[in-house]
Amino acid sequence: MKRNRRVKILATLGPASSDEAMIRKLHEAGADVFRINMSHTDHDTMRELVARIRRVEAAVDRPIGILADLQGPKLRVGKFAEGKVDLQPGDIITLDDNPEPGDRNRVYLPHPEILQTVQPGHRLLIDDGKLQLRALKSTGTAIRCEVVAGTRISDKKGVSLPDTLLTSGALTDKDRRDLDAVLEAEVDWLALSFIQRPEDLAEARKLSRGRAGLLSKIEKPQAVERLDEIIELSDAIMVARGDLGVEMPLEQVPGIQKRITRAARRAGKPVVVATQMLESMITAPVPTRAEVSDVSIAVFEGADAVMLSAESAAGAYPIEAVQTMDRIAVEVEKDPLYPGIIFAQRPAAEATGADAVSLAARQIAETLQVAAIVTYTSTGTTGLRTARERPQIPILALSPIEATARRLSLVWGLHCVVTEDAFDMEDMINRACRLAVQQGYARVGERVTVTAGVPLRTPGATNMIRIAYIGSDGLSAV
Repeated sequence: MKRNRRVKILATLGPASSDEAMIRKLHEAGADVFRINMSHTDHDTMRELVARIRRVEAAVDRPIGILADLQGPKLRVGKFAEGKVDLQPGDIITLDDNPEPGDRNRVYLPHPEILQTVQPGHRLLIDDGKLQLRALKSTGTAIRCEVVAGTRISDKKGVSLPDTLLTSGALTDKDRRDLDAVLEAEVDWLALSFIQRPEDLAEARKLSRGRAGLLSKIEKPQAVERLDEIIELSDAIMVARGDLGVEMPLEQVPGIQKRITRAARRAGKPVVVATQMLESMITAPVPTRAEVSDVSIAVFEGADAVMLSAESAAGAYPIEAVQTMDRIAVEVEKDPLYPGIIFAQRPAAEATGADAVSLAARQIAETLQVAAIVTYTSTGTTGLRTARERPQIPILALSPIEATARRLSLVWGLHCVVTEDAFDMEDMINRACRLAVQQGYARVGERVTVTAGVPLRTPGATNMIRIAYIGSDGLSAV
């Protein structure tokens, strides 16, 4: 299935999109990767969703990526005797370690790490910022707060801490159980929630042992402050604008989105832009004009993927949402301004053999206007480096390893194909030409640029470029 766009679409599965027929329709509409939100999915349901995706994958004969999104620490207040209380700016309320039901003067906060870490002056945002508190005094077991804005607090509302660096890690006990289950189910990507610092990735890296790529969700100010370090230790990045917009001023989020996108591109790491992209399509068959512009900005910026959350998981129009996102991306990439914007953002190549070969392959391909760049990649590194160049020529990523092809389905511009490893150099070039024709990216009489590593079957040794002419038999005529 040949896409007419480079940016990928990540669709979240849920009540509106969990059966196999719907998953196939979503893929055919344009979804390249499916997200399973472990905040709302038990292990049996997760395993069944993975099985359905794999059956669709076999039916369409295309690698499909699966991303399991771990819940991360959910910080919430306790319950109130009357379920809720009304407050006014200037009122005082204490958050403490007393599990008794709360009233307008105090409420239980079942998180000792917060009670021990918050300092006077720190902000505490309740219920996505609808109630804003400022800490006046902290004793280690209680935090005395002043109401800054908002008028109500009720049972089990979430707590955000934009000024506080918590000492606890990013993985909860639930996350560890979920991580074991999704790795056993052989998902391709793990999304880590509420990352604050590079060290938060260490445990997930140790537990996953390379069986899935680690995608860090940037949704806290502390993560933005240490962005480059987090990118270096991650396999991919997500601009999680929902929580980011709660913990930081909303007007700063667009600039942060651009900063994250460009930093990830410089590092050659896939970057996903997420949250509320087509929010109105949860209940409406068409998006707002502002939402169309929002998606287009992410595409113009060169993001690897754009994500649908509730739009595809629980909305009334999941297929239409994917189709709409597909149409927006196709139209943006046809815009005369698009190549210039992408070229202006292109990072300098790093001083490695793989980067030099990828840079040269892009330059040769665009100079000669070949039909496609065909890159052999076993670990995925060469595919990532080729995509980092953002060539205007289609990229075919050939891999003998199915897991690599699935993981690369998240990456900008890569049309991934699982194929047997080449026997020798001649077989490698012929295979590249034949698959370029079969996949609809080249015709007889056209040329393709081929990159690979010599000797063959040596991971990370990309060091060769060939220009191949496709003969009448669909094989290389050179």
